[in-house]
Amino acid sequence: MHNTPMPPHLGQKFPVLIVTGTNDTDSPLANRARELVDDITLSGLTVDLVHSDAEGAAYIAATPQISCAILGLDHETDNLNQLETLVHAIRRHGRNLPVFVATSRMAIGRLPVALLKETEGYIWLFEDSPAFIAGRIVAAARRYLDTVLPPFFGALANFAKVHEYSWHTPGHTGGTAFRKTAVGSAFLNFYGEEMLRSDLSVSVGELGSLNDHSGALKEAEQFAAKTFGADFTVFSVGGSSASNQMVLHAFVTDGDVVLVDRNCHKSLNYALNMTGAVPVYLMPRRNHRGVIGPVPREEMTAEAIAAKIKANPLVKKGRDKPVLAVLTNSTYDGLCYDITTTTQLLGQSVDRIHYDEAWYGYARFNPVYAGRFGMHDEPHKTSDPTVTATQSTHKLLAALSQASMVHVRQGRKPIDFALFNEAFMMHTSTSPQYSIMASTDISTKMMHDAGPALTEECIREAIDFRQEVGRIGEEILGKNSNDWWFETWQPQHAGAASFVDANPDMLANDPKFWALNADDDTWHGFGDLGAGYCMLDPIKVTLLTPGINADGSLAENGIPASIVSAFLDARGIVVEKTEPYSILVLFSIGITKGKWGSLVSALLEFKDAYDANAPLEDVIPSLTKSFPKQYQGLGIKEFAAEMHAFLAETALLDHLDAAFMELPVATMTPRDAYNQMVRGDVERLPVSKIMDRVLAVQIVPYPPGIPVLMPGEKITRSSKSILDYLSAMEKFDARFPGFEHETHGVETQRDADGRPVYHTYVLNKSGA
Repeated sequence: MHNTPMPPHLGQKFPVLIVTGTNDTDSPLANRARELVDDITLSGLTVDLVHSDAEGAAYIAATPQISCAILGLDHETDNLNQLETLVHAIRRHGRNLPVFVATSRMAIGRLPVALLKETEGYIWLFEDSPAFIAGRIVAAARRYLDTVLPPFFGALANFAKVHEYSWHTPGHTGGTAFRKTAVGSAFLNFYGEEMLRSDLSVSVGELGSLNDHSGALKEAEQFAAKTFGADFTVFSVGGSSASNQMVLHAFVTDGDVVLVDRNCHKSLNYALNMTGAVPVYLMPRRNHRGVIGPVPREEMTAEAIAAKIKANPLVKKGRDKPVLAVLTNSTYDGLCYDITTTTQLLGQSVDRIHYDEAWYGYARFNPVYAGRFGMHDEPHKTSDPTVTATQSTHKLLAALSQASMVHVRQGRKPIDFALFNEAFMMHTSTSPQYSIMASTDISTKMMHDAGPALTEECIREAIDFRQEVGRIGEEILGKNSNDWWFETWQPQHAGAASFVDANPDMLANDPKFWALNADDDTWHGFGDLGAGYCMLDPIKVTLLTPGINADGSLAENGIPASIVSAFLDARGIVVEKTEPYSILVLFSIGITKGKWGSLVSALLEFKDAYDANAPLEDVIPSLTKSFPKQYQGLGIKEFAAEMHAFLAETALLDHLDAAFMELPVATMTPRDAYNQMVRGDVERLPVSKIMDRVLAVQIVPYPPGIPVLMPGEKITRSSKSILDYLSAMEKFDARFPGFEHETHGVETQRDADGRPVYHTYVLNKSGA
């Protein structure tokens, strides 16, 4: 990897850490260490000095940004175990950080070989001069700092300090334009000069170009490819939405058959509009809680795919060989495929497979996910399909919004980079935001240096949270079996132990405990998927609220999850996704114990409020303030009962399940329907009147963000459940303002009584 010198102003924020290893601050070792501080600081570096190993461990856990570590070995005490612990803690977050052991010659013989291999060397505190020792430390620290910054961000950080007079875009020229007005100054003060100085133009040749993948940008993409296991990688500044569209536009054209996961993101469906492809859908399973599961393997066999293609009236003669298969991995709810199996099955029908891994960029860095991501570690075979994977770097790694990557693993139908770049340029800006690209570069370097440690922390925090929720449940229900508490969705047993009592180390390291097995399918509800075919991602935690029986029917009493989410939101806790009786929370690398501890406390607070039927104006004040007529005077338990009864009365969950399990009739390709829409040959109708009409837009309820209707499809009597589902949501929105559904492709108008009425666009009958 190219080494980029760290600018001095950044290097000053990476102190040298000295841990004397003794609680005796007046010991000869501690006194000698203090003498080093002045000599090191003369070089421009800062020094943090702590004495005990416990202080050192706490410092390292909280402060990974150090440039060098000097760990003391007090020969009068037996602190070898503490020393090894400190070294291992450092290595988890800095594989190349220089570590010196400060000791005397009489103590050096006690160091084990394994520990010696992890150190830069020794410092003879009582035999060499402080100036000589400081020189060794400073030289090692500077060498390390020159490897910290990845290619693109390093070049950007250095260039931003040039303070050039620019005659190119952007017009704010490093922020100076903002200084000319009060509001501009407020903007500058909020974001800071560094961010605005690094907002540059493609005219800056030193940084390279995203469009032709040159210079420092090219080096960054090559480094990302190596880090994520790809043959080549490109950065995208339009999120995985743009990245998915790049992939389809690179491989697919008018009339081509594409195998599409019906569980796919709407960006892939928009790509179908653009490319003119004929979608042939792979249907995922659903469970009794409405969770969309994996596409079963029997959907992917060559025989099943051939039958689907033959039954599709839109497939043109001689164009019946699919050119691409698209599969979501992992799903929104955290279900991950055995990639060896899916690639082998789909590879019997297609030469190229695309995995949408927007929520899954961390998988390569932890062994619990081995064999379950597109850029896997198995040796290349020329007979394998070519595989692409898109990852939203910003979602669960550390990057700015819209940061994304496309990874390519070459196979039997290789991708020509220059030709792929034509599709790439179709979906990226000629003026990309440099901070987004820099954050992608930084995220790559973080995972390169500390990916295993970062992912292990996420997994362990998620396991701790799951077990804490379970432990609280056991305590509450143990006192009163008729009481209630939340559950987390996962296997109920880990070997012979219950999940709550299982060893966290075992759960964190063995994927078999997260598998969706046939002999224990009561928790996942997807039936027999085959051994090892699918597993639950530990870091995607689905909280279950009471209200659904084991057979999927609604219980007599229940707590709709949207009420819990509103309660949490009122306390500054925003969840990722809310279904009728479940809530999804994500344990990204930004998770802390304090963060999930606050969530547990809020759930306990909700239980107390619910059991006491606390007034809504006290627990969700924004609700009663905005809609006093509907909610004033209601208690939260009464409100939950009312909403639960309404869901039962309208059978909304039954309609939801059926709507996503039935494919509407496809009368034309999404592209043909879109073309007619652009020409204005459409009609806007209430949703209640769209039976037997061809849709001009896709209808996508959020959650789960998956289309129930695509352009060119129409509802017939065999798919009437889709209409029933939309009607039930419309009624729900009228009954419970403040809890309205978000449905893309549907516009809401108010009737004379102020009730919401869903509308959408259909094609004119003459065009359809």
